[in-house]
Amino acid sequence: MFQKVLIANRGEIALRILRACKELGIQTVAVHSTADANAMHVRLADESVCIGPPSAKDSYLNIPSILAACEITGADAVHPGYGFLSENARFAKILGEHKVTFIGPSAHHIEIMGDKITAKKTAVELGIPVVPGSAGAVESDEEALRTAKEIGYPVLIKATAGGGGRGMKVAKSEKDVLEAWSTARTEAKAAFGNDSVYMEKYLGKPRHIEVQVLGDGQGNAVHLGVRDCSLQRRHQKVWEEAGGPTILPKERDEIGEICAVAMRKLKYAGAGTIEFLYENGEFYFIEMNTRLQVEHPVTERITGIDIVYEQIRVASGEKLSMTQDKVQFYGHAIEVRINAEDPQTFAPSPGTITFYHPAGGVGVRVDSAVYQGYKIPPYYDSLIGKLIVYGRTRDECLQRLRRAIDEFVVDGIKTTLPLFQRLIREPDILAGNYDIHWLEKYLAENKV
Repeated sequence: MFQKVLIANRGEIALRILRACKELGIQTVAVHSTADANAMHVRLADESVCIGPPSAKDSYLNIPSILAACEITGADAVHPGYGFLSENARFAKILGEHKVTFIGPSAHHIEIMGDKITAKKTAVELGIPVVPGSAGAVESDEEALRTAKEIGYPVLIKATAGGGGRGMKVAKSEKDVLEAWSTARTEAKAAFGNDSVYMEKYLGKPRHIEVQVLGDGQGNAVHLGVRDCSLQRRHQKVWEEAGGPTILPKERDEIGEICAVAMRKLKYAGAGTIEFLYENGEFYFIEMNTRLQVEHPVTERITGIDIVYEQIRVASGEKLSMTQDKVQFYGHAIEVRINAEDPQTFAPSPGTITFYHPAGGVGVRVDSAVYQGYKIPPYYDSLIGKLIVYGRTRDECLQRLRRAIDEFVVDGIKTTLPLFQRLIREPDILAGNYDIHWLEKYLAENKV
């Protein structure tokens, strides 16, 4: 087991990792920008190192500074959390060259799953169902028109190196294709420095379903069931459920086993999430995230498995602590992401928290690193906390979520809590009757 882990992240996920390390008896190192000097994970870590000014590119994305922090403190492993350098194959390679373990999959697996085209080809080879689409990047006007006709309209044009909805356009007919193709390439170039795009069938009313997997790099892998992440705004998840409201246990087990078998073939190490669009009883692979997910707590709640604990164990060379037949599923869990944003306009709302009272009680978990008096900086992602609730049934879970949202108080800044107070009373939400487009339409129709 590791002696000292450096946590190359900030906010709630840094605190989540720190707690897992402490329970494993591992010393912790917090790195931070000057803007995060008073952050909770910095206060609680055994050691801390300032790695740069507020800008992420000069601090949390500054590989030389993080390496220097490893050397100064003697850290023998780095946990990247999510975002920042968590899916940076170059970072994983450099750490290895300096005899520091990257707590995550191999650089090779990060690379093949980080490029959308390579990931789709790999999925096909591994027997994972995929959305019908182009075999590779679409390189010309003629190829764009021909491919769209072969797939059938509408089609979705996506950046191969994309994420978060950038470099993504829909063409509903032949007259839309060339403009969508050109615009997607321009956006992809600006966002990722790579204008390569590909094309696939656009599904009308799909749900976003993902499968959590764990592997130990030694040929052992399991799935931890499914999550429904269909409630999204601008391709960003807002609300996630473990044990999705429309997925039957048989479907869960079937797609889960397909994913677990694929990870065994790959000899994948660590946590990963295989994401699908789900429509009319069919699953279609869209991407794999080779890291810890923001929404991992709902899976932990219905399985009783500490995913971060397993990440650390596996990275240290140990085998998974469970086999598939030992993975059991209990009840239902929902997570809502509480952001420092105006609940109507979604404009960022940095500032000082003047009063903070997180929800509590049976079946309630709050993952957050804020506290009363904490000043939220304007430089980073707006997520300030995650409210996770559990119930024996989805109905019980929803009742508990309503109670927890109503008692959660964050004063001094605007947050998205009022949005969830509205959503938890919507008939479609209560019935589980929504798809990936539902929230965008709801927000457009319910502007105040």
